[in-house]
Amino acid sequence: MTSQSQGIQQLLQAEKRAKDKLEEAKKRKGKRLRQAKEEAIAEVDHYRLQREKEFRNKQTNVMGSQGNLSAKIEEQTKETVRNLTSSYHKNMESMMKKLLSTICDISPEVHPNFRHSA
Repeated sequence: MTSQSQGIQQLLQAEKRAKDKLEEAKKRKGKRLRQAKEEAIAEVDHYRLQREKEFRNKQTNVMGSQGNLSAKIEEQTKETVRNLTSSYHKNMESMMKKLLSTICDISPEVHPNFRHSA
């Protein structure tokens, strides 16, 4: 009976060691899963930052060229307005004189088709 009792004790100890190894393996697996998750998150963050940087560079290039176009168009518009204003001030006096002379200088004449009836 002692040999049976010893055998049972050995089986119980083996079962306990197996159970301990299983628990340890589960802990290692959980630890490795957490580590893999952290690595994946870090990799995704790195990729996202890289893509955002590329996007900002492209956006800067596109928006920068649009900004240059906008500034160029605005400068051309200002130049056109300056030219028109200058032309207005230069020609205003002579045009007013012409207009007033046309309106005010009346020379009364009888129309050639007018027939005097008497």
